[in-house]
Amino acid sequence: MHDRLVNDTMQKAIESQLASAVMMIRPARFESNPLTTASNRFQGESSAPPDEQQAIALQEFDELVAVLREAGIEVIVIDDTAEPHTPDAVFPNNWISMHADGRVVLYPMEAENRRTERRSDIIDYLDKQAGRQVTEVIDLSAHEDSGHFLEGTGSMVLDRANHVAYACISSRTHLDPLGEFAQRMGYDVVAFDAVDSDGVPIYHTNVLMNVGEQLAVICTEAIPRDDQRSAVLVRLRETGHEILELTYAQLDAFAGNMLELHNKNGERVLAMSQRAYDSLSEDQRATLAANARIVSTPIDNIESWAGGSVRCMLAEVHLPEEGTDQK
Repeated sequence: MHDRLVNDTMQKAIESQLASAVMMIRPARFESNPLTTASNRFQGESSAPPDEQQAIALQEFDELVAVLREAGIEVIVIDDTAEPHTPDAVFPNNWISMHADGRVVLYPMEAENRRTERRSDIIDYLDKQAGRQVTEVIDLSAHEDSGHFLEGTGSMVLDRANHVAYACISSRTHLDPLGEFAQRMGYDVVAFDAVDSDGVPIYHTNVLMNVGEQLAVICTEAIPRDDQRSAVLVRLRETGHEILELTYAQLDAFAGNMLELHNKNGERVLAMSQRAYDSLSEDQRATLAANARIVSTPIDNIESWAGGSVRCMLAEVHLPEEGTDQK
């Protein structure tokens, strides 16, 4: 037990909140997914044929990659495969998370046609060709057999430096796999209920909040219970975070779905969509710009047709680089 506590303490000390590299999956057959519309109120249907949706999404994807690379972020691009058909493959943060001790976690997904997004060849590529070390794969996907889901860093917003997992409970986020993640990865859980402006449960936590190194962005009015809202805010403040509040209108514009990174020069970079940026007030933009360099690009069609934004498209690569001592 003593060794476990020592290891947990060391892990917390070395885990950086911000990644300097992200993995992105270049879509092969992007399409508005009919199996996810019921639980994702941000998602709309498209009248465009599938090949047109794919072409437009591919252009938006490539533009986001270019913007991130220009800002000094390492982007590892993996091509999706045409078969099996994975219409939401552009959102890898739901099936995988990567951690500074070399562990990779795989997650249980609600939609059946999203489960084949989990690809062992991608993990092998990261470990053997992309210069990263994978020490262990923790597979939580067996929870699907019980109808329990936890869709990665969509379901959870991780404060990696302090080992806190914020999670709003929904049809895609259940307590059993959340508890297993917390136990195996040494995280505390702050769970709460969150609803949109119509009172409907919000499907993923990362559409209403983001936790950066020093700044947390959150739509607190989406947390209806006073005790739960207070618990979230208290924990954020206890961990030293300044808090920037969002409105429901800004949440609907995906302003909560931003991600703070750091580039090769150590500069903080805050990635978001153009729609999210345009929804912010001048004061909010000034606060964010004082904290990090803001980068944005339009991904209107991916947002409208698939119900996810920039943060959903980025799987942070916290894996140690090859040759790093993991003792």
